[in-house]
Amino acid sequence: MPYRHQLPTAVPLSHDIEHRPGRKLPYKARVRWVDPHTKRRRSVAMMHATDDAAQEWIDSLLASAGRGIDPSTATQTLAEYGTAHMQLALRGLEPKTTDPYLAGWRLRAVPALGHLPITMVTNGAVDRTTYAWIADGEGRSTVKNTLAVLVRVMEQAVRDGLITANPARIKDWQRQYQLAEDELDDPRSLALRDWDSLQELSQALVVRSFDQYPGWGDVVTFAACTGARIGEVSGVRAKDIDTTNWIWNLRRQTTPSPGGLVDKNTKGKVARRVPLIDEVRPTVAQRVLALGNRPDARLFTGPRGGRITTAVLRDATHWDEVVQSLGYEHLRRHDLRHTGLTWMADAGVPLHVLRLIAGHGSLQTTQRYLHPDLQSVVRAGRTLSDHLTAVPGMSATLRRL
Repeated sequence: MPYRHQLPTAVPLSHDIEHRPGRKLPYKARVRWVDPHTKRRRSVAMMHATDDAAQEWIDSLLASAGRGIDPSTATQTLAEYGTAHMQLALRGLEPKTTDPYLAGWRLRAVPALGHLPITMVTNGAVDRTTYAWIADGEGRSTVKNTLAVLVRVMEQAVRDGLITANPARIKDWQRQYQLAEDELDDPRSLALRDWDSLQELSQALVVRSFDQYPGWGDVVTFAACTGARIGEVSGVRAKDIDTTNWIWNLRRQTTPSPGGLVDKNTKGKVARRVPLIDEVRPTVAQRVLALGNRPDARLFTGPRGGRITTAVLRDATHWDEVVQSLGYEHLRRHDLRHTGLTWMADAGVPLHVLRLIAGHGSLQTTQRYLHPDLQSVVRAGRTLSDHLTAVPGMSATLRRL
């Protein structure tokens, strides 16, 4: 879409907040003004969870109007503004650069932040979103390209007078990779406590979702009980389920790509077998039965049959709000995998078997899920082996012990 500059128009605003009890977002903030060109009365409104949030939204429009910005422009979402002004924001770049930028915009920036009014995209929102991308396993170049296009779009908003500073210019974002790696040195700390906690989370997410779609709870429970990634859960087909031995033959994952969502090999590019415990078998059996003679049909989909990603699950269930209300502020979708693997380790699953179920390339990665007491036992065995192999003249029989 070609860029069209809209000259800012200084207008006085009137505003009010209406409380509508019994709604999920009970505070309606509204701003009215008279268009100086058409002389017609116009208004914009938005629902909010709290009175303070409603007032904050009004204050942002008043500040924009004070700078001579039309309120209808100031309330544009990031996605709307980016669509309208992307050509100008990317001016001067080569096609080989714009292609990954646009992919980052479409696949990450818009799903995560696109719903926010351009004036309400804050440094904090960009910080948290960037960390979520890193925690979900996005590569450095992917995050770099996404932030680069976000910076350019927000810089255009600064030039247009919509905002006074570019919130996408965050510092030390690459250091977050080191922090994420340090955190994964103790993945046990990220796991849910027990089965009741998982059920509480699953039910709360369903209640918070649109039309209370029960499938979201099934996805969360299945991911935690199998120690799988959300993309791997999305990739399950009916033919992958062995209901005789109750084994999931995990062969693929659903993941974003420049052309949209695609199914590809698992992260380690190696198929693996995952046990299906008693707690998930009724749900799995019911879903397999419902798919009938369609072996290639997906076992888990969204309410309209769409493919599931970690971002889709987050947005559809209001994940961030739910986990905070339950006291799990740290919990991310990927932590469902940490939960399952931690539970398996605590249940006594042998280390070499746990590694195969998890699909880890390194045994050291799997060892992080062991309880500290078990780790000490493993270290003791390794110490003995090192001792035996270091003693000169040790008999072959003793070496094999």
